[in-house]
Amino acid sequence: MTTIAEALRAAREMVSPAEARLLLRHVLGCTAAWLETHRDDILDEECATAFSLLAARRAGGAPVAYLLGRREFYGREFEVSPAVLIPRPETELLVDLAVARLRGVVAPRILDLGTGSGCIAVTLALEIPEAEVVAIDRSVMALAMAEGNAERLGGRVLLAESDWFSDLAEERFNLIVSNPPYISTDDPHLHAGDLRHEPLSALASGSDGLGAIRRICAEAAEHLCPGGVLLFEHGYDQAEAAAGLLAQNGFSEIEQHRDLAGIVRVSGGRH
Repeated sequence: MTTIAEALRAAREMVSPAEARLLLRHVLGCTAAWLETHRDDILDEECATAFSLLAARRAGGAPVAYLLGRREFYGREFEVSPAVLIPRPETELLVDLAVARLRGVVAPRILDLGTGSGCIAVTLALEIPEAEVVAIDRSVMALAMAEGNAERLGGRVLLAESDWFSDLAEERFNLIVSNPPYISTDDPHLHAGDLRHEPLSALASGSDGLGAIRRICAEAAEHLCPGGVLLFEHGYDQAEAAAGLLAQNGFSEIEQHRDLAGIVRVSGGRH
């Protein structure tokens, strides 16, 4: 017979106190307040086993987001799995910029390249209800996850399987956004922390990490309306390369924006 308090103490041998409480709340489906006021309650064997397994998996490096099956993004809970990249706070900058660029545009068309969990596309559909949002990914599993998030959160998003622009024919958009893979394939960080567990195809792109960005910059103009804007996230040390690729491919009004940590995280331009 194990109490909630005892189970939490045991789990703290493997994970942090905050993570222990988060994982147990997930198992019990309870609030933080309920957990604190029921610390002396007996934890049934099934829940105790499930909690112990989650704590052990976290101790082994499994990301909390995958263990919980969700991650907050832009104030909303998105379901996630190892099939998609875990949404990160710095990507919210891309949403802020997209909303600002489309202010005053009537019924804009938006394309989200490599949508993954759908966090960017669904958020934009909810923040700009009059927009037509198209989200593509080459992963069928990612598209299924994005579709589930769109349905659950009520965002109107058209989903399609495509390797970047390959299957878009001659469609054009007022805004193209993307959080593409931008890590070098030989970067040691890919073998550490949460990155070890996330899909490599959503993280790495070529020996310099710029493979996907290079392709996006080269092909985006063919899918932008006159005066349309491209915005994409990139690595902390890729700002100069990103600006160069935009200029090389005919983009003007090139813009670069810093995240809350002061790192140039998003670049873009008008075509």
